[in-house]
Amino acid sequence: MKLAQIIFSPTGGTKKVAEAITGTWKPEVDTVDLTDAFFSSAAFQEEDLVLIAVPSYGGRVPALAVQRLERVQGGGAQCVIVCVYGNRAYEDTLVELKDCAENCGFRVLAAVAAVAEHSILHQYAAGRPDPKDTEMLQEFSRRILEKYRKSEENLPISLPGNRPYKKAGGAGLVPKATKDCTACGLCAEQCPAQAISRETIRKADSKKCVSCMRCVVRCPHKARKVNAAMVSAAALALKKVCSVRKECELFI
Repeated sequence: MKLAQIIFSPTGGTKKVAEAITGTWKPEVDTVDLTDAFFSSAAFQEEDLVLIAVPSYGGRVPALAVQRLERVQGGGAQCVIVCVYGNRAYEDTLVELKDCAENCGFRVLAAVAAVAEHSILHQYAAGRPDPKDTEMLQEFSRRILEKYRKSEENLPISLPGNRPYKKAGGAGLVPKATKDCTACGLCAEQCPAQAISRETIRKADSKKCVSCMRCVVRCPHKARKVNAAMVSAAALALKKVCSVRKECELFI
């Protein structure tokens, strides 16, 4: 039996949530990184247990994550699906991720919705997942493992969300380089969508950019930014819905 986590986590929040869950799994857990622009494929077998974790982008699974999940062969393995959101709402993310996982050949054992610091509006869910979240996610993990070890026939799990899914939004915020950019090329190297080239390092290709903010987070000189006025407007629009703490949820 193999234990694994498949993660799409451009800014690290989704990875923290995933590892809070799989941290109780023994022995070693392999990691498949869908954030890697050069990810090729992965395959699993029926006896394996796999966690699939993605962020929620506007209430949907990121299209880039869907494209890369299509290269994974589930082989009948049981899986736990996880969506991570910035304390606004995850809407159709879990039902879409369940459909994606089943299309890959996985059997969905359980689902988790968790909160991590917003990747653009950092004042919302700042510092999450926090110790309370981690304790809750570890308890979820114990319950998931108990269900897995019983080897019972999977019962359908009921998830919030709609089919057809809500319309996906475009890349609303495309980071650009500031005067502090040294053209080191790290952003181009690590961009999951290959939206930044070394030749035009200061601007991202808006047709490829998915607004994941990886270049902003990873820049060693803090030299990539998004439009401040647009960020302020978005923060104001989401203030009411994002200001009340939402807790992690388990569907099993």
